[in-house]
Amino acid sequence: MNNDIILLGYGSGGTLSHRLLDELIIPTLSGVAEREQNDSAILAHGGGRLAFTTDGYVVDPIFFSGGNIGDLAINGTVNDLAMVGAKPLAVAVAFILEEGLALAEFRKILEAMRAAADLAGVRIVTGDTKVVPRGKGDKIFITTSGIGVFAHALEISGGGAQVGDKILINGPVGDHGLAVLAGREGLELETDIRSDSAPLNHLVGALLDEFGDAVHVLRDPTRGGVATTLKEIARQSQVGIRLDETALPINPAVAGACALLGLDPLYVANEGKLLALVAPEAADALLEQMRRHPQGQGAALIGEVTAGPPGQVQLHTSIGGRRAIEMLAGEQLPRIC
Repeated sequence: MNNDIILLGYGSGGTLSHRLLDELIIPTLSGVAEREQNDSAILAHGGGRLAFTTDGYVVDPIFFSGGNIGDLAINGTVNDLAMVGAKPLAVAVAFILEEGLALAEFRKILEAMRAAADLAGVRIVTGDTKVVPRGKGDKIFITTSGIGVFAHALEISGGGAQVGDKILINGPVGDHGLAVLAGREGLELETDIRSDSAPLNHLVGALLDEFGDAVHVLRDPTRGGVATTLKEIARQSQVGIRLDETALPINPAVAGACALLGLDPLYVANEGKLLALVAPEAADALLEQMRRHPQGQGAALIGEVTAGPPGQVQLHTSIGGRRAIEMLAGEQLPRIC
């Protein structure tokens, strides 16, 4: 690390975030290997396993088209548990409130959290509240922790990709990031772009019940988008990944807004999408099952796992070329979750 201060880009989920983790946070706190760095920790308990995760939410603005910071926090925690194949059970919530936040806004956020928890089938069981002076925060920050249980013995991990696996996504990319950006900057878009924030545990449960060990990797492409997430998986599994640009589902409104703003949809955050790397013989049936679910109606097969070079992701473009996909460099859209 060449800087002696924290930069905004350290929160991007991309190259700088990984540098902060790899060179400072993980060596100092735990030393966990890259292959084991998943959306949730898996803990042995009483002869079985538990999944445990925690996350912080600092999204700006706190209300945006399709959601708010409250349901975003619950959905994000539920999804992190689901991405290791766990059934989310309970969530803890901590609030940091800035003096001056309107109680009516706080109530809307709480109501959205309760509705999201009910939809996901989890309980909010404990928490904490702190208040900081006016000007010392930004309305509200939320930290959540979640615990989940396993009803199976499957090992689902970012290090589990196998050569030949097909890569599925459950719908269009980039909606959340563009919805938040539009709300933040007051952009007047011709089409309403709404966040895709949603719980994915029911979709994951249905896929695992039907296809079991054909599912090797699950990951939700939040900060850093699809591109950064696939790069992480390629590194963890030490495989190559080929991505087909023509197969990527992108809403026309999102594609148009990204072109106007100079953004790449592959790097824009999502909050209701998952990437599934699955055995090739089950891919077609799994894709159809995904499309029958309310959270997977726009699902598509977007690529495959190759023998290498290990850790590299290549995009096969619509004009027949190829380009290397790297992690997000810097901060494309700060305060996105």
